[in-house]
Amino acid sequence: MPALPLARDRRMRAVVAVICLSSVCAAAGCANNSMMLQSQVQQLQSQQTVLSQRNQELQNRASTLDHDNQELESLLAQSRQQGKIFEDQLAATRDQLSGATSQLARLKVEYDDTSRKAETLAASTKRRIGATITAHNSLEQQLPAITIPGVMVRADGDVIRIELPGTIFEQGSARLLPQAGALVDQVAAEVLRAYPNQIIGVEGHTDSDPVRSNKWSSNHQLSIGRAMAVYDHLVGRTHVYPGQLFVVGHGANHPVVSNGTAEGKQRNRRVELVVYPDRIPGR
Repeated sequence: MPALPLARDRRMRAVVAVICLSSVCAAAGCANNSMMLQSQVQQLQSQQTVLSQRNQELQNRASTLDHDNQELESLLAQSRQQGKIFEDQLAATRDQLSGATSQLARLKVEYDDTSRKAETLAASTKRRIGATITAHNSLEQQLPAITIPGVMVRADGDVIRIELPGTIFEQGSARLLPQAGALVDQVAAEVLRAYPNQIIGVEGHTDSDPVRSNKWSSNHQLSIGRAMAVYDHLVGRTHVYPGQLFVVGHGANHPVVSNGTAEGKQRNRRVELVVYPDRIPGR
């Protein structure tokens, strides 16, 4: 009987040892699993951190691209607006060019028409009065008697100017001197003989000195007064047709020589009978 309990006791101890060893092994296995889990957790956290950083970088790049896209859209809108402005300016320039071209064409037509009229008038004038308007030798042939002392005759373009000197007037006045009437009569007779139907201007001129008379406020008034005195004499004392004449006062605006000398001033004080190529209407 004592041998049986002893053997049973040994078996129990063996079982206990096996159980303890199993427990130790199980505990060791759990520890290893826990360490593995912790390692995996750390790896996952590290990967999550990397993914978070990448996600942030992607968000930053997306934000930058969005900003760049907005700038590009703004530049595109500005470019379109400038393009529209350029198109409007181009259209306006084309309209102006078209208007200028049309105006130039009209001016050319008017110029051509004026040139034709001028050529026609010149030809008509030449037929009526020959070359006496433009050549001094022909003028002498037409007015052979205009050799009166103190009276100068000259061609000036398409008109003839016959100068009556300022010495025919009282000094500083528009009153003709008594002996001046005979001079004006001689000139009128020759003008009527050569140009009975031409328009004649009675044009007064002065020198550049200021007027010293209380009667005249300017050289223009004095020149008109002297031209009117000659006009009144022609109409009242000669056979010049009144409708053939017109009166102009130029003052000191058209000197024939310089006013720098006394002789020049005396020459510029004058009344001119200006024979124009135009004829009296109806005659």
